[in-house]
Amino acid sequence: MTFKNPVHRGGARRGRFEQLAEYASNFTSSPLFFLFCLLLVSFFVASHVAHLPLEVLLLAGESMTAVTLLLLALLKNSEMRAEHAIQRKLDAIAAALLEAHQDNRSHAFEDLRNAIRMEEET
Repeated sequence: MTFKNPVHRGGARRGRFEQLAEYASNFTSSPLFFLFCLLLVSFFVASHVAHLPLEVLLLAGESMTAVTLLLLALLKNSEMRAEHAIQRKLDAIAAALLEAHQDNRSHAFEDLRNAIRMEEET
């Protein structure tokens, strides 16, 4: 088990979890998943309105809790990947600007050079 950022695990090749997270993320953004969630919430509300037994109420509530927990894990994984991709793009832009202005050593030049890979220090 590792506590590294998801983009730093396993090298350039994505692992099974990353592939599963991407497929699940694609599924959870689909209309089919929205329909599933709508049915789950409807079941939860209907079970309370119909005064069904406690076991059914617990099943409805725990199902919603499980879906929420899984979505939280997927959201965090997706957020970390997007953040890393944005940072890499910003570093590439900063490096290109540095190369374009190598002869001009101003204060802005030094600030830009120091900003590259700053996220790794924090």
